[in-house]
Amino acid sequence: MCDQDHFEDDLKKYSRRDFGAMAAAAVGAAMLPRTANAAEVSGRDVVIETPDGKCDAYFVAPKTGKHPAVLIWPDIFGLRPAFRQMGNRLAESGYSVLVVNPFYRTQKAPTAPKGANTPIPDVIPLARSLNAKTQTTDSKAFIAWLDAQPQVDKSKKIGTTGYCMGGPIVMRTAAAVPDRVGAGATFHGGGLVTDKPDSPHLLIPKMKAQFLNAVAENDDERDPEAKEVLKKAFADAGLTAEIEVYPAAHGWCPPDTKVYNQKQAEKAWARMLALFKQSLV
Repeated sequence: MCDQDHFEDDLKKYSRRDFGAMAAAAVGAAMLPRTANAAEVSGRDVVIETPDGKCDAYFVAPKTGKHPAVLIWPDIFGLRPAFRQMGNRLAESGYSVLVVNPFYRTQKAPTAPKGANTPIPDVIPLARSLNAKTQTTDSKAFIAWLDAQPQVDKSKKIGTTGYCMGGPIVMRTAAAVPDRVGAGATFHGGGLVTDKPDSPHLLIPKMKAQFLNAVAENDDERDPEAKEVLKKAFADAGLTAEIEVYPAAHGWCPPDTKVYNQKQAEKAWARMLALFKQSLV
């Protein structure tokens, strides 16, 4: 879903409708609303050993106590200030949050020099450097690292979220460590349902997590059957899944994208928090 034509189509379709939100997004991630009753948090850059090397990442948690962990997979533009802000905001709601650089095998963050304004052709090779195997081995390593942190309550299930290309990685994470992952959330996830033998949706029977799949309007227009396939797969597995098409463009959630839609991003964020409150127990 993260291709040049896709993004150009998005901008043509949504530029007028979402002009105000796009203008706000240009200011950057600092525009994210403040969390009500926010906990004091502390964040730091960390390095995580994986089977393939050392991953640079950002870890943030409330300053006191142990809390459920959440693993965040960024979109194709990678670990950057917008996702650090999103991690901070989630930690303020009472979670110990790890935001990873999925492209650490190739280069350290920032991997997109202009953030979400980086031309898509510049970052496509990074996305293509990953595959189902690397995503699975990484997810196991990152969850093991989280479980070793004193800020993480191991008696609680772990949540994981993914944006754009991070969506399929959420699915693979939930299947790779089913006894630890209690909730998964994908936002404008690309390629959750494909006709390939390693399609993420085929892993649903291996999962034990409850899910939120927030689908972009234009993604649904391109593949309207995908949501129905997901609904059936989750139902057949006996898992609860909220699958909804949002009136927003692919990429609408991170606050530094050109199609950022604050109203719909806030709705998706609220649904994620509700999922975590219910499932990370």
